[in-house]
Amino acid sequence: MPDVRNWQLGRTMHYPFGERRPERQFAFVINTNRCIGCQTCTMACKSTWTFGKGQEHMWWTNVETKPYGGYPQGWDVKLLSMLGPQPWSDSGKGERSSPYGTYDGETIFEAARTRPAAPGQTVLGYLPTDAEWAAPNISEDTPVGGKGEPGKYHPTGESLPVHRTWFFYLARLCNHCSWPACLAACPRKAVYKRPEDGIVLIDQSECRGYRKCVEACPYKKSLYRPTTRVSEKCIACFPRVEGKDPEGGGVPQETRCMEACIGQVRMQGLVRTSPEGGWAEDPGNPLYYLVHVAKVALPLYPQFGTEPNGYYIPPRWVPRPYLRQMFGPGVDAALERYEHPDRELLAVLQLFRRDHRIIGSYERLDGRKVYEREIRGRTWAMYDDTVVARGLDGKELFRTRVEEPVIVRDGKHANTI
Repeated sequence: MPDVRNWQLGRTMHYPFGERRPERQFAFVINTNRCIGCQTCTMACKSTWTFGKGQEHMWWTNVETKPYGGYPQGWDVKLLSMLGPQPWSDSGKGERSSPYGTYDGETIFEAARTRPAAPGQTVLGYLPTDAEWAAPNISEDTPVGGKGEPGKYHPTGESLPVHRTWFFYLARLCNHCSWPACLAACPRKAVYKRPEDGIVLIDQSECRGYRKCVEACPYKKSLYRPTTRVSEKCIACFPRVEGKDPEGGGVPQETRCMEACIGQVRMQGLVRTSPEGGWAEDPGNPLYYLVHVAKVALPLYPQFGTEPNGYYIPPRWVPRPYLRQMFGPGVDAALERYEHPDRELLAVLQLFRRDHRIIGSYERLDGRKVYEREIRGRTWAMYDDTVVARGLDGKELFRTRVEEPVIVRDGKHANTI
């Protein structure tokens, strides 16, 4: 196996194919603090792409309740236990090439070499049983913690930074990884990564339904369709990303799951890549800012080694050890920054779901101070800055303000019944 650079791990790792980066990379950020678990994204994707025969179990986008939920059931718990110890060190921590430190454990590619489950296996993985695919909403809204009594307040209450009773919603879709496990495992080479935008697709004419991609994908976002006997997966709504959706007027648009989000938890776009590996420096891109400058958006299970291009702002009420396992050692710094956002971060957070078109860059215009208070011993101020969003072509898409305007309806339409 060649050695490739994985900046999320802070080191090189083994991968079946050599280093090769797309011109731009499809990426997204999801703010778990805002997600209300309404499943609007889930149904938007389902009604667009997976409503045919043999696709009944296919949920390319799903929202699961953590820590007990998962689709397929136990997808992360199983693989974490198979992978073994996942230690991190502070070596190089804070540097651009290793912002979270160095991962000293094995990735799913490296573990397959030392603990092969079958001859010739290139990726550590497993095939879920039929029963594990049966319940996409298993354990929905099921919390950790003691059970309350009807009509009574909890005697200890709940307060930040960590709740005793907790759950949170995790919205998931294909991460279109930089080092896809599905691509590494396919014996037919039917899985490929597009050079123009890094979207990972399956060539249906080459696939023979061996389900090696299903077995290998650590996030279980490659699925087998029995009626056609081939595998299918999220295609990142590439006609929309290309600007070919008839309703888009030729302008690149976000995916259906992103566009449909009513909780304003999502932002999706394209980032420039660097020949040296990872993302090219581009502070004007809101995704780059959230991941590499503010560092509030973290990869999902970076220890798997696929370098996922889906990032999450962690929920701030959840016990830190659980979050570190899920999002890596950058959690504490990310939550500290998110809970005390500076003017730049607060402005960028206003861009989430303000428009269905892909944002290529942004600009913040200073406004007046409108609010000041103390948050857990620290003074924090809010400014009514204006944020200008521009498309991939540099043209202005929209403007929005940090302070939400309040509109009061006049009395002539009041309900008089």
